[in-house]
Amino acid sequence: MSDQSFTRREFVRAGAVAAAAVAAGLKPTYTVAAGNPASADTSKILNYNPDMEYRRCGKTNLMVSAVCLGGHWKRVNKVVPGLFNGQSWLSANLSSPEFEKNRADVVSRCIDRGINYIDACTGEEVTMYSKALKGRRDRMYLGYSWYQSEVRFAEWRSFEKLKEGFDNGLKTAGLDYVDLWRITCHEQSSRHSEGEVEELVKALDWAKKSGRARFTGISSHDRPHIKGMIEKYPEQLEVIVTPYTAKTKVIEDESGLWAAMQKHDVGWFGIKPYASGSVFKGDSSPGNPDEDEDNRTSRLVLRYILCNPAITAPIPGMITPEQVDNAALAVKERRELDVAEKAELDAIMERAWANLPYHYRWLKDWEYV
Repeated sequence: MSDQSFTRREFVRAGAVAAAAVAAGLKPTYTVAAGNPASADTSKILNYNPDMEYRRCGKTNLMVSAVCLGGHWKRVNKVVPGLFNGQSWLSANLSSPEFEKNRADVVSRCIDRGINYIDACTGEEVTMYSKALKGRRDRMYLGYSWYQSEVRFAEWRSFEKLKEGFDNGLKTAGLDYVDLWRITCHEQSSRHSEGEVEELVKALDWAKKSGRARFTGISSHDRPHIKGMIEKYPEQLEVIVTPYTAKTKVIEDESGLWAAMQKHDVGWFGIKPYASGSVFKGDSSPGNPDEDEDNRTSRLVLRYILCNPAITAPIPGMITPEQVDNAALAVKERRELDVAEKAELDAIMERAWANLPYHYRWLKDWEYV
């Protein structure tokens, strides 16, 4: 973008227009189903593909693909052997040409299938997906969190430090702006003091008003705290990122997070749809003996999650273009599970719950929202 200041002014103006539309009760079509059976106007949908479903992302008014690309690449070493320099997937060699090609190929297939949002939540992810989007940023929305310089760490809990970290991240990744800055809080965000939350909200407000972020929100795993924050800071918390698995159900009364999301028109992305890979039998390597069964499992999970019209999209991490194809296929399949499919998915999730690694057992706390 050759004129960054102009671009930022445009985003500030666009945000104000969106807010005014919501205040006036002017909400566009919530969902455009695959095939567009209602003949909705799709001219404003980014990277529209008639085979993809699009959902309105709350008061942002963005129409987002019903399945998006999560930033994690936990099993990508099964595709690029020797990529990890340590045990963690975050140890991937970011300068590897094979890895760069893998991420570019996955993003390309997302674009081909009409997927229009990437959620990056680490410095490594922001760096790699910014590279993968170079020259085609106009085809996908980018969600940003550089958690290493955000409020999980005491050094980064003031307004000034959050500003510094965000600007440094944009510069490092070669970005003029992001579509969504969603700050990664403690998983139990109630651990943050009210003063820390106020500094966080102030930073989000600054980012949006200065045009650095079109929209803002947080990531947290703390349902009561998220609900309270939405109610107290509805202007800054436009989008929330939370866990959402094939075990998750909604509490359909005013006490639940789901009700607050709907009341305040909040966009909602769901992480860990595959329970950190625990739903799968295979290792995700191409051609592994469990590949077909795992692909079916993936589609069952996505279909289940998309039965909740309040969620904008699950954001699975995908490591091959073929996994993108499979996720896109789930969107086109019959949405409601029949009796046999429900029983099959129940058995899959019981196995997944039994196989959850110790550090992911908190997912069991997300059976109700």
